[in-house]
Amino acid sequence: MHDVLLAAQAAGELKEGLSAIGAGIVYGAAAIGPGIGIGIVVGNAITAMARQPEMAGQVRTTMFLGIAFTEALALFGFVLFFLAKG
Repeated sequence: MHDVLLAAQAAGELKEGLSAIGAGIVYGAAAIGPGIGIGIVVGNAITAMARQPEMAGQVRTTMFLGIAFTEALALFGFVLFFLAKG
C-alpha cells in the first residue's frame, strides 16, 4: 500500500513538473513572435525616417502604436503562462 501512495505522489509531482515545463515553453514561444515583430516595426520605421525626415513625427507615433499592439501579444502569452501553470 505504501508503494502505491509513493507512486501516486510521484505522479502528482511529475504532473506539476511537466506543467511548469509546458508553461515555460508556451511563454517562450509567445515571446518569440512579438520580439521579431518589434524588430521589424522599428527597423522599417528607422528606414522611413531616414528616407523622409520631415515625416519623422508621424512615423514615430505610428511606430509606437505598432510596438504597443505587438507587445500585447507577448502579454497574452504571459497570461497563458499563468493559466497553463495553474
